[in-house]
Amino acid sequence: MSLSPKEASDAQFYKPILAEKLHVDEDRIKLINVRRRSIDARQRAIRINLGVEVFIDEVPVMEEIDFKYDRIDQKPQVIIVGAGPAGLFAALRLIELGFKPLIFERGKNVSERKRDIAKIHRDHLIDPDSNYGFGEGGAGTFSDGKLYSRSKKRGNIRRILEVLYANGALPEILIDAHPHIGTNMLPGIITSMRNKIIDAGGEFHFNSRVADLIIENDCCTGIMLSDTTIIEAQAVILATGHSAREIYELLYHKGISIEAKTFAVGVRAEHPQTLIDSIQYNQPVRGPYLPPASYSFVEQVDQRGVYSFCMCPGGMMVPAATAPGEMVINGMSPTKRNTKFANSGMVVEIRPEDLNEFKHMGVFAGLEFQRRLEQLFFSLNGQTQFAPAQRMADFVSGRFSQDLPESSYYPGLLSIPLHDKLPKRIRTRLQEAFKLIDKKAHGYLTNEAVIVGVESRTSSPIRIPRNENTLEHVKIRGLYPCGEGAGYAGGIVSSAMDGERCAEAFAENYKLAK
Repeated sequence: MSLSPKEASDAQFYKPILAEKLHVDEDRIKLINVRRRSIDARQRAIRINLGVEVFIDEVPVMEEIDFKYDRIDQKPQVIIVGAGPAGLFAALRLIELGFKPLIFERGKNVSERKRDIAKIHRDHLIDPDSNYGFGEGGAGTFSDGKLYSRSKKRGNIRRILEVLYANGALPEILIDAHPHIGTNMLPGIITSMRNKIIDAGGEFHFNSRVADLIIENDCCTGIMLSDTTIIEAQAVILATGHSAREIYELLYHKGISIEAKTFAVGVRAEHPQTLIDSIQYNQPVRGPYLPPASYSFVEQVDQRGVYSFCMCPGGMMVPAATAPGEMVINGMSPTKRNTKFANSGMVVEIRPEDLNEFKHMGVFAGLEFQRRLEQLFFSLNGQTQFAPAQRMADFVSGRFSQDLPESSYYPGLLSIPLHDKLPKRIRTRLQEAFKLIDKKAHGYLTNEAVIVGVESRTSSPIRIPRNENTLEHVKIRGLYPCGEGAGYAGGIVSSAMDGERCAEAFAENYKLAK
């Protein structure tokens, strides 16, 4: 049913409306379950669409959402490299299928990881094994926690949401059209998932960097850690995330196939949230019953896509480099999305054929382009984590910004003429895209907004190819490339689904081999 924001905000408002629609007395309605909720802001009068389940003259027995895991201490072992969404969901699914997961994570547990992240903000110091990208929960732990995916054919999205809910996420994620968890809640959810894996007999090994894969007769039978410890198992699920560059180099030097793929690079744009609200909701002030507005923009400029990425309403920008000497920007937001700022990546599609100057790097051309851009931006900021920035309208007009607006980014911003520093293929497309977006969302292109660089970790420039029937590597049996780092996912939900798919594929292959 279609309601006003106030009517949709509480059952006390929509229960009488339902009673009238159903032609029943209001007191006969014993329970209303909201199953789906979305916002329709296409017209001046904003509507909230609710899908509801109504119980008349009865109170049903509600089925509790929970997942029970049997003990798997003595079951066949599977190694998982990486404790991000793909790795964690692969582990839980393996337990359900009767296998013991051994998770090896180069970084620290989520509590210790928080202290290293604080050092980035406070002291500009980056631990290459514990930062916004590496550590328990992966890059998704300290993110907006968006929970929607275009990969609907690749897994059960509802199941992923239910697992997250069972581990502490708010029930709203089960009904919202575009659910999100919030960076403040994700660490607790990740900890709960870890505890369930351990309680069932699975193992976690933090501060455990994988240095080599054990390959025998074109079959992966284990790993070697950086301290030369060798661990053997039935298979290895490689869920290392899109920033574990050493893994790509390891595979290449071992003659294990990897391939270049399209990725995207650009900036992060930050506006006052009130401005985005007024543009998206078509009203000067957002009403009390509406959430902070988000946006999604896609343009084609000179035969390349330019699009918004990881839009964070009521959020903040953060320093997301994974090694010293880099400058990388990302965004996140808390559950309530209650900061004064809205930020989003605004990125330009980069195809392998666009990188002729790095052709000599072969499959690593995109990775080298990405790395050099991050190093350039680090040099622009005085080799600190202060971020190079420019007012948006100044960037489009090619003017130096004499000052910068207030921003969510801590450690802080430095005024740098990004129009003169970004590679031409990125700069000119962004400049044109901002003009095109402003025609659709008038007011978006403004000097109230600031662009900050560089947003370079949207996805990996490299894919690890796999057999789509067995999900094993195309040449190495027992090796399951998984998630964002392998090039098969692009966010928390798609990574989680891919983790489950790899676990299920291993279980099926194991059964067939018996």
